[in-house]
Amino acid sequence: MTDDETLDARREKYNAIREKLADLYGYPRWRQHYPPVDELVLTILSQNTSDTNSIRGFKNLKDRYDTWEKVRDAPREDLIEAIRTAGLAKQKSGFIQNALNQITEEQGAITLDFLNEMPVDEAKDWLTGIKGIGPKTASIVLLFSLNKPAFPVDTHIHRVSRRLGLIGPKVNREKAHEILEAIAPAEDYYPLHLQLIQHGREICGARNPKCGICPLQDDCDWFNSLDPDARADKLAAATD
Repeated sequence: MTDDETLDARREKYNAIREKLADLYGYPRWRQHYPPVDELVLTILSQNTSDTNSIRGFKNLKDRYDTWEKVRDAPREDLIEAIRTAGLAKQKSGFIQNALNQITEEQGAITLDFLNEMPVDEAKDWLTGIKGIGPKTASIVLLFSLNKPAFPVDTHIHRVSRRLGLIGPKVNREKAHEILEAIAPAEDYYPLHLQLIQHGREICGARNPKCGICPLQDDCDWFNSLDPDARADKLAAATD
């Protein structure tokens, strides 16, 4: 199969599951979750930790400092203490202050609103040029804060999209961003991101996927690659 044929096949796969995902989880309409700088900082805090811990760390940070300028200029030890509950506080405090300093140096103020005027590829390049900001963080800021056509890939999305066959079995998360953006139409990025995360949390878990109750079973490359006995076990587990 050529690359174009593979991409076409994956688009067909996506079209086959699109309505099923919408039936399962609805079709969420875009809303701004946080302003761009808030989203950037929260996403840095979310790296390698749970949502609960990152949100707690973000709340502590906002309670202690009422402007991003104060966060930028805070003594490092004070900032580390404020975000300690998010984990890796020493590393993340450096990423946060470095990002806020770079934004200030280049824009003269702590704002990311200028990204709205950039083509999405340029906006991604600008964000990923900051130490500690990778494709996922950049895409989250662009999609959730600015409604730009970027598709963030987290561990749930990476796992589910590989099992379904939307991406290849050896595709890493960084490459998955590009492939999934090429498969789905831009207007689906926001709902698809939320749908796949929910599917990964509720049905397609890392260790014990609930294949027997999954309405995407017929479309799932991973499930259909199992030998008949393994598939039967997965189906039986759903009735236990």
